[in-house]
Amino acid sequence: MKIVMLGTGYVGLVSGACFAEMGNTVTCIDSEKSKIDRLNRGDIPIYEPGLEEMIRHNEEQKRLFFSMPDGAITAEADVIFICVGTPPLPDGSADLSSVMAVARDIGAHIEGYTIVVTKSTVPVGTTAKVEAIVREEVEKRGSDATFDVANNPEYLKEGNGIEDFMSPDRVIVGTTSERAKNIMNRLYAPFFRTEQRIIFMSVPSSELTKYAANSMLATRISFMNQIAALAEAVGADVEEIRRGMARDTRIGKYFLYAGAGYGGSCFPKDVSALITTGREHGIDMTVIRAVNEANKAQKQLIARKVIRFFGDNMAGKTFAVWGLAFKPETDDIRDAPSLEVIRILADAGASFRVHDPEAMTNVRALIGDDGIVYCEDSYEAVRGADALIVMTEWKQYRTPDWVRVRELMKQPVVFDGRNLYLPGDLGGMGFKYFGIGYGERV
Repeated sequence: MKIVMLGTGYVGLVSGACFAEMGNTVTCIDSEKSKIDRLNRGDIPIYEPGLEEMIRHNEEQKRLFFSMPDGAITAEADVIFICVGTPPLPDGSADLSSVMAVARDIGAHIEGYTIVVTKSTVPVGTTAKVEAIVREEVEKRGSDATFDVANNPEYLKEGNGIEDFMSPDRVIVGTTSERAKNIMNRLYAPFFRTEQRIIFMSVPSSELTKYAANSMLATRISFMNQIAALAEAVGADVEEIRRGMARDTRIGKYFLYAGAGYGGSCFPKDVSALITTGREHGIDMTVIRAVNEANKAQKQLIARKVIRFFGDNMAGKTFAVWGLAFKPETDDIRDAPSLEVIRILADAGASFRVHDPEAMTNVRALIGDDGIVYCEDSYEAVRGADALIVMTEWKQYRTPDWVRVRELMKQPVVFDGRNLYLPGDLGGMGFKYFGIGYGERV
């Protein structure tokens, strides 16, 4: 099939590359010329394991192309995926201006029969608005083009996006059109080798399913973080609690780890958007509002622990930070808890030596160099530090040479925002250790 991906962000690039890998001809379109120029030079603007190799392979095979908006390419497409950004507005709602703009462009150029798919995460009712705009533009030019509009939300975990797309646990498609169902079935059939895992439903249900799924995962994270706070207060161990809960088959083991709070491009934005959607329809999403507030507080927790230990005046204090991305295997720093910790401690007068395998360029572009030394080596980051703060669970941080770390630091203090380490192990090596859900261990 001839596929067009409108938007070359995370979803557009990963989805486009994976569709091309299955033999489709895919053109990824973006209105930002600098981004298209970079992609055509082979410079991939995001970090995702395996993505660069897959893009280069499919470019060489003449199955994957990058282009500025081009009406001729849109006209020839069998399926057009809308993958543009839907960032949060100040009131928490999703900014749909880019979605509506590309919908008008689609309507101005499609010919024959086309399936238009909203793949961006959009509030309930957005796909219907896209359909109305496309129809208006088609009728305005007197075209005999026909089309169906469907919703196909993405469920890609950053850092594992290629595998998630190539071997999905489910594909959700919202459409009432039998013709669209048949074509979407054909498009996704190569991704299911042993069993059919595509689920068709109404468009509103499909749109809401994405928000419901992400908000449920965010709820589990915030719930465990509050259990961790209670565990500290009563002298319990959150890791022991997690293991006990995980063996309950009704609960399961996923998303039960206490930490410094969730971030990234999905959970914060989708939780806020779901709250807003509920408000617009007269439903007070009390549980989700509590999740949102709990996470805002959790992102400040490590900074509060540091201040409690060192005092309010951080002048002259230097902290090493391991990990800046909101999670490992990505360079995404959107709503990253590390940035909140740095902001709070910097306001108190602290300076920083930081390391992250992929995200330092993005952090430098966002907050600059003032009071921050960006280190290419994680051990160099701890040199002369008053404490080490761990904010992202990159694998290379899991088993460091603690003897070397202790020798390099000004004093052996560790604040573990991801509970990567066993408190007893670090205490036995002379460190003061502060995790989440453990309290202080020395």
